[in-house]
Amino acid sequence: MSQAGLVEHVFRHEYGSLVASLLSRVGVHHVDAVEDAVQYALMQGLNFWPKNKAPTNPSAWLYKVALRKLLSEFRTNQRRHEILNQQPDLVNPASVELAPVPLSGEMSDAMLRMLFVACQQDIPLESQLVFTLKSLCGFSVKEIALRLFISEENVYKRFSRARKNLKSDPDVLDALTESDMIIRLPAVHAVVYLLFTEGYLSSHSDTAIRQDLCEEAIRLALMLLQSAIGKVPETCALLALMYFHLARLNGRQDETGALLLLEQQDRSRWNQTHMRQALQYLQQSAQGEHLSRYHVEANIAAQHGLAPSFSETPWENITESYELLERIAPSPLHRLNRAVAVAQWQGPKAGLQVLQDMELPKWLNRSYYWHAVQADLQYQSGEGELAKRSAQQAMQAAPTDTIKQLLQRRFKKWSLD
Repeated sequence: MSQAGLVEHVFRHEYGSLVASLLSRVGVHHVDAVEDAVQYALMQGLNFWPKNKAPTNPSAWLYKVALRKLLSEFRTNQRRHEILNQQPDLVNPASVELAPVPLSGEMSDAMLRMLFVACQQDIPLESQLVFTLKSLCGFSVKEIALRLFISEENVYKRFSRARKNLKSDPDVLDALTESDMIIRLPAVHAVVYLLFTEGYLSSHSDTAIRQDLCEEAIRLALMLLQSAIGKVPETCALLALMYFHLARLNGRQDETGALLLLEQQDRSRWNQTHMRQALQYLQQSAQGEHLSRYHVEANIAAQHGLAPSFSETPWENITESYELLERIAPSPLHRLNRAVAVAQWQGPKAGLQVLQDMELPKWLNRSYYWHAVQADLQYQSGEGELAKRSAQQAMQAAPTDTIKQLLQRRFKKWSLD
């Protein structure tokens, strides 16, 4: 790995842990200063590491640089003087060098705790997601907008709302109780899955798949499962779902890095170790009485992953699973996916029938996926002109060049380009 690549790799893995560790030290109400300090540390790494030997412990190097930057700002900002009064050992610049760097386990604990802090009930769910993805997962505003189907302006608004709420309560970390964490667990699950989803099909302009984000999401879920609060069937179901998808990761790109559709993938490249891990977690998730969306989605992923070939996929069972998913967690995306399954099972006209009279929200109408599915089903149903218009809309809405190239190959197959 190149030095610059190492910086990005470490930053993607450690950003949230660094922010969380520093916040636990100085307080959540200083989130702005902490984020600035961590980003400063990254820039120092980008400038220093390519020209010199990379540090033995990159995350510790970033932590120390960020901490020095943070304390320097506190010393020059009288409004934050109370921090130095509360921690007089930090007044001496030399003590910064002696300040112990948190161990990886401690940083993980801080990260997990901050996830629960950010998902408090006083903050709207949309703002919880935005704050967590930006401040704890290192997502850019553009990435968040694409992933949540909102405008970049809305991302800023939601982030500001969450940040204002957290900054208003300097004791929010200490006030977190076990009952708070139980209530917030579903929101934490949602954030972890969004992080995985971004890795599995990235909105980043240069990278179609970001395995480091997938692995980070699984790491967080494993941390949840090891905690008293997160040791529940839903966490096991989420882990099963992510491992099923992770197992197929190697087969999702060809030798040039281009994305491949499911029917194009070489199933011999799928990771059978991850597949077995997924099955183990799926079995563990069967305990308890509550059926979550993660249970159903993991079951769908299992049926795809265990099918010997694309043609032997049990589309009828998958259709029934999507129907169940729509009842448990209503979403037009689930209905769209059900239409795809129905088309494979009963034909393209039956798939289009599923989408008839569907109330289309604006965010989905802006999605390339909606128009791409429409184009496929319309062409296969003999509606060539409608298919061409849908294909053009899909191409225009494609968020990255990689996805646009995938669509071009798909539409070329159907002569829709």
